Amino acid sequence: MPSQILPVTYHHRGTEAAAMLIKAEIERDDPTTSLLISSEYEDVEKAITNIKPVLSRTSSYNNNNITSPNDSPGLGNCYQQRRRRSASDNSLSSLSGSNGSGAASSAGGSRRHSFSKDVGRAAAETFLVTRLSFKLLRYLGVGYRWIVRFLALGCYSLLLLPGFIQVGCHYFFSSQVRRGIVYGDQPRNRLDLYFPKSSDGPKPVVAFITGGAWIIGYKAWGSLLGQQLSERDIIVACIDYRNFPQGTIKDMVKDASQGISFVCNNISEYGGDPDRIYLMGQSAGAHIAACTLLEQAIKETGEEESTTWSVSQIRAYFGLSGGYNLFDLVDHFHSRGLYRSIFLSIMDGEESLRQYSPEVLVQDPNTRHAVSLLPPIILFHGTADYSIPADASKNFANTLQRVGVRAESILYEGKTHTDLFLQDPMRGGKDDMFEDIVAIIHADDQEARAKDAVAPPRRRLVPEFMLKLARSISPF
Repeated sequence: MPSQILPVTYHHRGTEAAAMLIKAEIERDDPTTSLLISSEYEDVEKAITNIKPVLSRTSSYNNNNITSPNDSPGLGNCYQQRRRRSASDNSLSSLSGSNGSGAASSAGGSRRHSFSKDVGRAAAETFLVTRLSFKLLRYLGVGYRWIVRFLALGCYSLLLLPGFIQVGCHYFFSSQVRRGIVYGDQPRNRLDLYFPKSSDGPKPVVAFITGGAWIIGYKAWGSLLGQQLSERDIIVACIDYRNFPQGTIKDMVKDASQGISFVCNNISEYGGDPDRIYLMGQSAGAHIAACTLLEQAIKETGEEESTTWSVSQIRAYFGLSGGYNLFDLVDHFHSRGLYRSIFLSIMDGEESLRQYSPEVLVQDPNTRHAVSLLPPIILFHGTADYSIPADASKNFANTLQRVGVRAESILYEGKTHTDLFLQDPMRGGKDDMFEDIVAIIHADDQEARAKDAVAPPRRRLVPEFMLKLARSISPF
């Protein structure tokens, strides 16, 4: 059933502050998100039942009917067909029966129709979210820092728009991208898969947790990275998760863990190598991924804990521009507009800061056994990052080394928070951090290293003057 985006209602009562409630409802595997601004919580349920949907969204995959390629003959053909079906198909099991030119022509027409609808809906949703964001800023009395940063974000996005359009076209139209695969039963329990063009043998896999200040994270933010890595014969799984206020850090870690579990247990059905899975996170996603990895290690040392995946299935962890000691970052985030009260609400209160500070937690003698289970950890950071200082990665790497974990920090001189993840990849040519990541993943694959050595440089997506201007006004 298509999901629904519901209109916003606001009931103003004098000078009373408006209360915001985001209620997520799920019917089968498609969440319907209702955004209500109301001054009476008790009227919310009644209001929801009376609101008519104004915009629908394409339904996601249902993972109940997945058929393994190992169960049918013609593995190569079946797998190629499976990768080329659009996200509007009702199930994955139908992929094995799509042979013949007539079926291909019909599927192509359906795919074009679905993609055009997707683009229209994406544009409408972007406009709606932008308009509602301005209203929320005004209703909730958010300070001038948030408003200034929001406007800076708009200008920053506009300058990088040529690159975003090209990446968006690949995301919506490429047969190498499988969008909206369901991995859990909560809102936003979806992931996207990016496939290499070649299907000769199992591929290494990167499970990626996107950033977004724990508030605006979304799986599509990893589309540029997914496109890049898939060009080097690496499958990428971009895992979505609930953001605040839809959930707190506890929910984000739970969603990330479920997504990683899905990748570990099912990626072989998509051509991935279950023995070569790497976990990666960027910014807030790096923090969430690190918390998830450590929590899983602690569970595995418990006597009665049941788990659906193991830390031993992760070959290495890559942390991009992340923060790992919340005690050191609370005041820093407050000074940059992520106010202390909001941040503490995201983190389930001040009493939970220790639990969700991996750098602090690994030093606890009670976690010594769990820490010994952690895979190699490589942390990447720019020295000019003012969103999360580079010391966050350096200190965490040093702490891990002291407690016996194989860890290192790789710093990039003069790079900001967005340089490593957006501007540098859009600049084209050689990308130092990208090449470092690929070199680690392909370290034991001589053939892959030989291909990397002759790989053509990436083409430029955005003119240099626009990249420099975007860098100067970036709110991150």
